[in-house]
Amino acid sequence: MKTIEHYYDANLNWTVDLAKQFGGKIDGNFIIVPEDIQTGTRYFLDCGDGIIAYYIDVEYKKNLHLIQKNLNDDFVAFYYNLTEGEATMSVHNFLYNVSKWQYNLSVVDGSLKSDYHVTAGSKTYALCIFVKKNTLKLFVLRNNIRLNNVNEIIDPEKNTMIRFDRMSGNSFHLLNDLRKKEVGGPIFNLHLIGTVHMLIANYLKKISTKRIIIQRVNQQDLATIISLQMYLIEHIEGNFPSIKILSEKANMSESKFKTLFTKITSQTPSTFFMENKLLLAKDMLEAKQLTISQISDQLHFTHNSYFASKFKEHFGLSPKAYIQQL
Repeated sequence: MKTIEHYYDANLNWTVDLAKQFGGKIDGNFIIVPEDIQTGTRYFLDCGDGIIAYYIDVEYKKNLHLIQKNLNDDFVAFYYNLTEGEATMSVHNFLYNVSKWQYNLSVVDGSLKSDYHVTAGSKTYALCIFVKKNTLKLFVLRNNIRLNNVNEIIDPEKNTMIRFDRMSGNSFHLLNDLRKKEVGGPIFNLHLIGTVHMLIANYLKKISTKRIIIQRVNQQDLATIISLQMYLIEHIEGNFPSIKILSEKANMSESKFKTLFTKITSQTPSTFFMENKLLLAKDMLEAKQLTISQISDQLHFTHNSYFASKFKEHFGLSPKAYIQQL
């Protein structure tokens, strides 16, 4: 496994250092990486006004461990990650999946250290956007986005910007459209800048409709919440553990646990649990090895009709209609 220790920022100072860590070089706006490590494209662009875009479309030839330790915290990173294969991020040795079908959008404060592990054979298509925190405030004002507490959101004394989420369908299509363009040159740069601005606007509009929790988050709290997410996933076939049990495992008060969990995942613990249970049910229906009734029983739904109603509420089709569509 090759280990790379690096940093990001909302300027381009990090590009030369990262290329050097890979044993590669800079060629225009491209980071050229030796082909025994990866094949494909790494491209960066200064989008102006404190916004940097980093476009990645590669296949890994080696297992990589990338350790990110930023030099300053005056920025926030948006990671739109459509990895196909095995890729994880870790904080304090707690792992969570980042891939096309799992946590494909991460918003991470520059103050937080993170590790990224990816295995040989994995393919990553990702767009990383590094934005100065004050630029986010200007972006909100210029685009008339109703984010009344933006000053508190970007204040490092009051808040840590952190969220692991799934990107919207609109964002997914924007990234797929960008991937069809030939990388490099003024035409691509225009498409890239436009995509970056639309993705930022989409995200800010999305969070403006929700209650935003203003709170600082340290590395250990983040690791604890991630570990409890993994605990819920590991016990997804059973019934939802009580908040009391989960908060005791986190060694937090119930109110602190619920607040931190919702801040980081944008969902309450019970909603997170139910959504992932339904995603598992969907996979089981696609496998066609169990009946609807058997899946309902195995996942401990109280009765088949409740399973059917929750499935339809989430996916827009009943389990029976979904199977027929397959």
